[in-house]
Amino acid sequence: MSEPQTAEALDVRERVDRYLAGSGLGTRNARVVPLTGDASDRKYFRIIPPEGESIVLAVHAGPIEFTRLPFANVAELFSLIPLPSPAILGHSDGLGVIALADLGDVTLQAHLGASSPTEHAALYRQAVALIELLQRRGAELESTRFIPYGVAFDVEKLSWELEFFVKHFLVGYRGVTLPAAARSALAEEWSSIVQELASEPRVLCHRDYHSRNLMLREGSLYIIDFQDARMGPDTYDLVSLLRDSYVDIADRELDELIAYFLALKQGNGAAFSADEFRRRFDLMALQRNLKALGTFGYQTMTRRNPVYIQYMPRTLRYTRTNLEKYPRFARLREILATHVEELA
Repeated sequence: MSEPQTAEALDVRERVDRYLAGSGLGTRNARVVPLTGDASDRKYFRIIPPEGESIVLAVHAGPIEFTRLPFANVAELFSLIPLPSPAILGHSDGLGVIALADLGDVTLQAHLGASSPTEHAALYRQAVALIELLQRRGAELESTRFIPYGVAFDVEKLSWELEFFVKHFLVGYRGVTLPAAARSALAEEWSSIVQELASEPRVLCHRDYHSRNLMLREGSLYIIDFQDARMGPDTYDLVSLLRDSYVDIADRELDELIAYFLALKQGNGAAFSADEFRRRFDLMALQRNLKALGTFGYQTMTRRNPVYIQYMPRTLRYTRTNLEKYPRFARLREILATHVEELA
């Protein structure tokens, strides 16, 4: 679709109106409702026409080249797997707009408070099964055509995330002044963790697979926010889901869901030691939870967004659990506990 003016010359609402006028989606005279966006510079709107189903518009900061967007590339890959994700209904490069099927407002996180234990368990098993499908079919579809296969959680990325924790949680949020000896010791601990994680066989990962990025519609889960998909450890997405900063999962449920995941993998020909997988799961959880604390500190102090403070205690509790569980982390726990009382 061609427009006489691009996103650079129009404000967001004008771009929405122009897109709707020429989209052919039957949305003339529709009601436009702003939605709460993600942490990016995109803005979202629900379009409610007088008749028919609503849609959602993702409006970028400026013009886009849709075919080169990671979102479009990963959406195509997910459709081949296939994984449930929002259908792309149209786009405008010049206006920087993408039209998506409307999945509603109910995230897995939001639904859990109202669900029965049976429904809760069923939804998590569904979410775990989607991870197994992503990994299995992701291996079968591997191609340089898709961006995620050329990006990975390597030593550099995993190390950067742990330094992000130091910078934005320890120093930025807690105001810690780390002596040179402590920084050096932390660097050694980080190196040990990331070297092991980066050396594990890699599978296709969503990268941010948790209760806020799983939408519930008519009893089924749909995956969103997948544009940063990449290769990583087979524990990564499972950790994101089961050591989620936004949701409490009891130890018994955690054990059952890990066992369910391993049963699915083994049912499709993979061989696993349950004890070794759990050790790797806990190692991945430690790294990811520390990174999450860094993100929460960054959002609070740099972005002036205090909403994430409420999720720090749970994440610190997860971190302490794994630091206590393994003797190899005795020195790391001692260093961190000196500055973070919740880890003592």
